Amino acid sequence: MIGRRLPVWWPLAALTLLAGALRFSTLDLQSFWYDEAFTPVHVLHASLVATLRSMVHDENTPPLWFVVIWAWSRVFGTGMVALRFPSALAGTLTVPVAWAIGRELAGRVPSARRVAAVAAALVAVNPLFVWYSQEARAYALFVFLAAVTMLCFLRAEREPTPRRLAIFALSGASALLTHYFAVFLLIPMVVWLLGKRARWRLTLPAAGALTLVGLALIPLILAQGGHGTQWITSWALASRLQAIPQYYLTGYSGAPLGHAIELGVALLILAAVGFGLWRKLTSRERDGALLALAIAAGGVLTPVLLALVGVDYLAPRNVVAAMIPISALVAVIVAAQRTGRTGMALAGLIAVAFAALSIDVDFSPRLQRSNWRGVARALSAELVAPAAEGRRASRVFTTVELGSAPLEYYLPPLHNLTRGQSVTTDEIDEIGYVPLQPGAGEAPAPGFRLRARLDVNGLIVFRFTSPTPRTISEGVLLAHAITLQHPEVLVPGRGHTSAGVP
Repeated sequence: MIGRRLPVWWPLAALTLLAGALRFSTLDLQSFWYDEAFTPVHVLHASLVATLRSMVHDENTPPLWFVVIWAWSRVFGTGMVALRFPSALAGTLTVPVAWAIGRELAGRVPSARRVAAVAAALVAVNPLFVWYSQEARAYALFVFLAAVTMLCFLRAEREPTPRRLAIFALSGASALLTHYFAVFLLIPMVVWLLGKRARWRLTLPAAGALTLVGLALIPLILAQGGHGTQWITSWALASRLQAIPQYYLTGYSGAPLGHAIELGVALLILAAVGFGLWRKLTSRERDGALLALAIAAGGVLTPVLLALVGVDYLAPRNVVAAMIPISALVAVIVAAQRTGRTGMALAGLIAVAFAALSIDVDFSPRLQRSNWRGVARALSAELVAPAAEGRRASRVFTTVELGSAPLEYYLPPLHNLTRGQSVTTDEIDEIGYVPLQPGAGEAPAPGFRLRARLDVNGLIVFRFTSPTPRTISEGVLLAHAITLQHPEVLVPGRGHTSAGVP
């Protein structure tokens, strides 16, 4: 019997399954880091109103993701896998959207399937997209909605019907309600649509709707006041500019791999793009490449220019959605009609390099998020025991600020010691990371001695004990923090309910 031919959609199905495997199979491998843990510990509440109120006071992101994760957590809880699942789903669903973007940019001709396949493959395996698809924050949803918006824009640009423009406006508004940096991707799209005056009657309503959504967010932006963004300006702008391409080439955590790996991936992509340009694009491919380039430039260069004039919110992770048009641009050039099998072979090598980097994260703790879960397991002995039973009265934890929310999540019920208060304890656990303070390892107060020193994938723990409980002020504990970063003091007590240490 003659074998049946595979259906035409099998490459898309295979790439989507690959994307899902990379994201879902290791969803619980890495610990929550600070921002992820902060959401269930300090933002999510039983009431949606209370959650949104916390979002205004404690976050610096629009409300859509918080509404989604609040509703999701009401059904599935606040466990680590449960909170990361929507991001993994959004990241997986971005792959078929990238496929459709590739087809639109290449002109929907038979060879457009090549471009579509390459665009989908790059999104499926790129380590940056995989990373944020495994993070319980808004970035994966932002990337997905930005990709949907780009697809709707391309279809509206090709055939500007009222329905298509309305869908573009709806998707763009959703992206804007997920992350403020969506505006930098929307600006070139709207300008492009308004570039033809003959279309103004159709395009002005969509542009006006997006403008109204943006204006409606201004009071929220002012209320949030840039909360939690101080770390951005403390990071040298030159280093942030260098990190943007680094993130795309080797992923969010790829810096420890060194510049040699980064340069190798960059040269591979540049060689493939150079070959595609040398073979020359068709007029339709050239138009598609220019569209992708314009959107990518708006998403990256606009916040860079704003940072240069003093409006600086340029964090490399905030421009993650701009990597969708960049991936599409690479796909259009590398898989162009005239590149033939050589172009597809080069595209395959890029995808293999990206996939290897994504998989390497699963086996290399140095490339993973800080292992606060591992620290919590090491410290998960009973936190509070009655003194009458002859056991410790309490334990105190001093940690860098980035460890406070994860420890509160994994070791409930912990909470911050009130400023100026004192605490009675017979064990002090100090947590931080290198570089350590010169006095690290010395007793934080008279009567205490070093009991153990632990190293949990680079997180250092010093455990000090005293034969009898002693009263120590918050000031003394903060002064003896082992790391230069801003310290926090955590003590047992009533706190937010979480999944505990799995």
